[in-house]
Amino acid sequence: MGMPIRLLPETLVNRIAAGEVVERPAAAVKELVENAIDAGATRIDVVARDGGKSLIAVTDDGCGMTADELVLAVERHATSKLPGDDLLDIRSLGFRGEALPSIGAVSCLTITSRARGADSAWSLTVDAGAKGSPQPAALAQGTRIEVRDLFAAVPARLKFLKASRTEYDHIADCLERLAMAHPGVAFTLSDGGRGGLRLSAAQGDLLDARLTRLGALMGRDFQENAVPVTAAREGVTLAGWIGLPTLHRPTAKHQHLFVNGRPVRDKLMVGAVRAAYADFLPRDRHPMLALFLDIDPQEVDVNVHPAKAEVRFRDQGLVRGLIVGSLKHALAEAGHRASTTVGLATLGALRPEQSGETDSGFTPSPLPYGRSGGGSGNSWGGSYTPATVPRGLAERSAAFQAPTQTGLPPLQGRLSGFGNGFAPSARPPEYRAHKPEPPPDSHPLGAARAQVHTTYIVAQTREGIVIVDQHAAHERLVYERMKAALLEGGVKRQALLIPELIELDEPSANRLLARSAELAELGLVIEGFGHGCVMVREVPALLGQSDVKNLIRDLAEELSELGDALSLKERLEEVCATMACHGSVRAGRTLSVDEMNALLRQMEATPHSGQCNHGRPTYVELKLADIERLFGRR
Repeated sequence: MGMPIRLLPETLVNRIAAGEVVERPAAAVKELVENAIDAGATRIDVVARDGGKSLIAVTDDGCGMTADELVLAVERHATSKLPGDDLLDIRSLGFRGEALPSIGAVSCLTITSRARGADSAWSLTVDAGAKGSPQPAALAQGTRIEVRDLFAAVPARLKFLKASRTEYDHIADCLERLAMAHPGVAFTLSDGGRGGLRLSAAQGDLLDARLTRLGALMGRDFQENAVPVTAAREGVTLAGWIGLPTLHRPTAKHQHLFVNGRPVRDKLMVGAVRAAYADFLPRDRHPMLALFLDIDPQEVDVNVHPAKAEVRFRDQGLVRGLIVGSLKHALAEAGHRASTTVGLATLGALRPEQSGETDSGFTPSPLPYGRSGGGSGNSWGGSYTPATVPRGLAERSAAFQAPTQTGLPPLQGRLSGFGNGFAPSARPPEYRAHKPEPPPDSHPLGAARAQVHTTYIVAQTREGIVIVDQHAAHERLVYERMKAALLEGGVKRQALLIPELIELDEPSANRLLARSAELAELGLVIEGFGHGCVMVREVPALLGQSDVKNLIRDLAEELSELGDALSLKERLEEVCATMACHGSVRAGRTLSVDEMNALLRQMEATPHSGQCNHGRPTYVELKLADIERLFGRR
């Protein structure tokens, strides 16, 4: 027999609504701060104790509310945000009129407010859905909202919250996004102790104020390497700052997108950004940027997602075209600043007219252009067909072990330990030829003949020539050695003469320090040093003279994407790849002929050395037959 249908009691209805709007403390902070911004506040102070679980307090200097408005504010579906009754005509941030009653349904909520020009303030409490009546109170101006014991009325929801530190990080993240959209408003965030976020109101016109605010949140690197974007098309405007392609990161965490002042994570916009940078960046690296799209509210539906993180545009093609076009234009305008991303140098230009494999078994393919490797500050663009890796390179050299007479013992020899090893020659530095040493026939990758543009090694083999990308190749070697060392019981560490002090934002530093024991197993010894500072004492010996600062920043960011669910051991591939990238010989390092030959020999003895950790080829082989065909010799 079925159950009779009945109306749910209002307290339960509000708790269900709260589940949609307030899934964690950060969501409550978002709703309350948006209300403060809509009230015209110029200063907003947030306190979040225990990650917002025991207390969230939001104080603003906005227009405030009268006693009657307080009573209305805690009713469901009461709002000051809709001038008429058109749900699409939303010109403010919070608007559904559910935030306050929903929060009040699952906490003890107290609102104290003084309307502008009024001679006194009023206070109202909603405790687990039970509404009190307005009482006289003391407050200078604006509104103060206190949310105590969030989810105390819903123990099941409380169980699903993460550690206080994690919840606090989510609150900080949410507040930073809102602060980006409103540079003219001062913000503070604290956990009741010292430290936290302090942002003063940025001065100047909107574009400059935005850059100042973005610099405060995304770092000076971004401020110094960003180019402005301003564009408009058919009533849609796009403004903001985008990082040069050379300033890339391992995750898309630093892409901040806004629609009418709301932070969004919209698939259409994210895809458009990726398309705009496609020529400049590998797929696994992401630009840093903040973009603000303004569009007639009638042309966008912000109601397709409970937390309003996604939106739906009426004219998707227009929005996508505007983003892709204006970003590409801004990057082109940056001229030589963006041209550090290296031009298009492909063997495609040399390709014979007919397609398909040549009789030598090699399909001519574009050379990797740009300098390979994630964090090198150099970039890779476009798409390519990986050169056919000669079959059985590992098999052909299985009998071969890296010789130690090069001064490189198989596991410890680090190219980064060598000096320049070059006497100045009369030839220009871009091209240095070398006397032939070993007979080229004796090794699969041949004998080093030259280093070109201090990036590529050219070697002669029995059947042709090999061009090696030195950074990509060495990165793979370091990576495979790190994995081997871990299997053998731990990575050898090397103490830094002077410990390196690295400033991060507090959540990033905390994430790294929480994993310090696991990082030590991987050879990286770190410790905390005050708010948001990490001190690096030891690094994996394999990494040599690596760029410790950028390595730590990349690791911190990757940990934020991995979350707490998996140990570093389980995500070893990614962590080792990040370390290897920073420990490898950079493009731009001059190598001696011995160093080049040592690298070739190590590649032959290392599995998977045909591509770097980013999936790009480490070398291209050109058979003599193909070269002769290019010159019409056959």
